[in-house]
Amino acid sequence: MPGLRISAISFLNTAPLMWDFEHGDAGRDFQIEYTIPSACAAALASNQADIGIIPAFTYAEIPDLLILPNIAIAAKDRVRSILLVSRKPLKDIRSVAADTSSRTSVALLQVLFTKFWGGPRELTAHPPDLPAMLRHHDAALLIGDAALQVQPDDNRVIYDLAHEWRELTGMPFVFAFWALRLDALHRTPKGTNLVRLFQQSRDRGLQPESLATIAREWSARIRMAEADILAYLTDNIHYYLDRENHAGLQLFLQHTHEIGLISSVPQLRFLGPVAFARNCR
Repeated sequence: MPGLRISAISFLNTAPLMWDFEHGDAGRDFQIEYTIPSACAAALASNQADIGIIPAFTYAEIPDLLILPNIAIAAKDRVRSILLVSRKPLKDIRSVAADTSSRTSVALLQVLFTKFWGGPRELTAHPPDLPAMLRHHDAALLIGDAALQVQPDDNRVIYDLAHEWRELTGMPFVFAFWALRLDALHRTPKGTNLVRLFQQSRDRGLQPESLATIAREWSARIRMAEADILAYLTDNIHYYLDRENHAGLQLFLQHTHEIGLISSVPQLRFLGPVAFARNCR
């Protein structure tokens, strides 16, 4: 019988979560495909995957999902990999070329503009090519590894969206988490504890020796120094859905409802009981 289908994200920040699946034995019991965050959500919605790392925003759009507790891709403050790069001050931005590979990041930008920065702006989907994005638009939204490549430039203003959210709301921001289709539960092999399996993979991926391996493996791939990768994974990304992150997630979903991006605020349903982890940093 084929294993459950996992849709995973091919970004650096998911590497610790996938540790046991890529460097251990966990992957042998699953079918794993890598893609971008928005496509993970689409795979779950269309029953092309059973488990996926989905953008937080898309949880509101897909029925009958369960969240695997205490695992997240979040930021307590600066995230470095979700950036608005602008040729103008915020008040003068009228058009944004947006990398739409993560719908949560696009929704976060819409929330910031609509509720805090003077009203909605024109967003146009665009491949993540910064010079091309800024050729015909005032600003560009870059996500993931492409954002990590952005260098300071005197002619551009760079806004870290997680930092802006923190400054405006006092809350951390949750970008993504593991979600499971409810109808996949009956196909989960007997004796398989999915929560423990995915939490252990995260925990082992965050061990110092594992992070050093990830930094070596990814350095040439994304042209980033190993020390910078380690700093990003340990200082910028927070991998726990703790109580504070949970509250930030609920506030974000409330704001997306208030500006009309989702029809209602979904109840966050988890696989098994939830015991919020303490802030692990």
